[in-house]
Amino acid sequence: MNVASRFRTLPETGDRVQFTLDGALATAPAGVTVAAALLAHSGAWTRRTAQGAPRTAYCMMGVCFDCLVEVDGTPNTQACMTLLREGMSVRRQTGLRDLNGG
Repeated sequence: MNVASRFRTLPETGDRVQFTLDGALATAPAGVTVAAALLAHSGAWTRRTAQGAPRTAYCMMGVCFDCLVEVDGTPNTQACMTLLREGMSVRRQTGLRDLNGG
């Protein structure tokens, strides 16, 4: 589902990056962070707490940890501090994760 973003976007250069979000193909402008790509894509949550509460990027500068996602199999990755790259696999994170992905 694609919804109107809550953020004004910068003018696009035309360059796009393809990635997967929860196994589905998605695209975003080149040079953005994973958090910016996910907010522009759907505006939906990026992770759920152990109690099931939805969270998404809040501070966009690596302080709050509300944007944690799994990137290329690595959990607890701060989406706001990670540049999106071609072929990246991003999964929304649910519950507590240890550093080994459990």
